[in-house]
Amino acid sequence: MGPTLYTRPRVGRLVAAELREKIAGEVVLSPHPGRTLRKWREGFQVSQRELSKALDTVPSVISDYEAERRASPGATFIRHYVDALLDIDTRNGRRIAQRLGSRPHTEGILGMREFAVAIPLKSIADLLDAKSASNVDLLRDIHGYTLLDAPRAILSMDASRFVEVYGWTTQRALIFSNVKYGRSPMVAVRAHPLKPAAVIFANPGRIDPLAVRLSEVENIPLLSTSLGPSDVLRRLEEL
Repeated sequence: MGPTLYTRPRVGRLVAAELREKIAGEVVLSPHPGRTLRKWREGFQVSQRELSKALDTVPSVISDYEAERRASPGATFIRHYVDALLDIDTRNGRRIAQRLGSRPHTEGILGMREFAVAIPLKSIADLLDAKSASNVDLLRDIHGYTLLDAPRAILSMDASRFVEVYGWTTQRALIFSNVKYGRSPMVAVRAHPLKPAAVIFANPGRIDPLAVRLSEVENIPLLSTSLGPSDVLRRLEEL
């Protein structure tokens, strides 16, 4: 009898194929392909050194492409870059691919989007006329956002399904509407192992001191805007 060959589960192959297509398509269509490459590498939690080793090159090549000091990478490099990210994730137990392969449930989610390139949180705050509610700096990039109806999301999603709000990356802003005090959203964020890059309350009644404290403990910026959810979505579409 010949050796038994390991066959990757079909679901895993489908998720990997979908991710490969999405990442490569985003890079090709992006006005800043290098920054988009960097966004995905950071999303997979892979260092430039680790990736360069997988690509049999030096870290400076990765750095130059991501900083756009080199001409836009060609299709062959993009394919190898994406395959390397997925291969590294496979060796690490496919933690990122499994999470990214989750499909969002519509209950409580009012809007969701991934940005082609990272956008500074300060720029998003300015766009939404949002002010800091806690003593956490805004010096971080945002790769996407999810707008939620806070009561519906919290009541319909247990801890295992809260992952659905993160879409393709956790490096995103979770924007909660219909917030009375802000305590429940921050408690949910505190309880879940995945953390967003920022939390924004859309037109809250008031912000409970506990929410502010949890923001500071988790080092997650907490912001507040007087805009309602429809105006938040309209402005975010400008990005």
